[in-house]
Amino acid sequence: MKKGLIIAIIIAAILLISGISTYNSLVTQKETVDSKISEIDVQLKRRSDLIPNLVNTVKGLMKHEKSIVDSVTEARSALVNASSTAEKLEANTKLTEAINNLYVVVENYPDIKANANFISLQDEIAGTENRIAYARSEYNKVAKEYNTKVKRFPTNIFANILGFDKVEYFEATGAEKEPVNVNFD
Repeated sequence: MKKGLIIAIIIAAILLISGISTYNSLVTQKETVDSKISEIDVQLKRRSDLIPNLVNTVKGLMKHEKSIVDSVTEARSALVNASSTAEKLEANTKLTEAINNLYVVVENYPDIKANANFISLQDEIAGTENRIAYARSEYNKVAKEYNTKVKRFPTNIFANILGFDKVEYFEATGAEKEPVNVNFD
């Protein structure tokens, strides 16, 4: 009987150690995912901080096309107020569409295109767009690793019991999937 008890204790200890190890691994990967989504938030915040400067520069140089400027402002506000990953993705898509529309309108105003402030802000926004793309890519990479771990056996058993759920990917939607129209007329 003593031998059976010792074996049961050893099995229980192995299961406990395995469970603790799996839990700690899931926590570490979930924190990595949260960190990467935070990096995206930082870049989206940077982008939304640059937008008012761009809009004010364009407003000062362009008295027409108020609806375009207003759509950029509204889209920026939606991005700033978004709370979930899905809301941020949708708001980011709308802001991208609005900025693209603004750039199309700017093409018709040579004074704006030649303005040093506008050029500087446009470069800053382009750099930020690159940072957002990189942050999204990094997030999706760690999200894939995390989601794979959460789904794989036997970790999926612990993940379900401990409440570790799959995370969403950042995916291009709507206008982001359309080719960019560059026109130098």
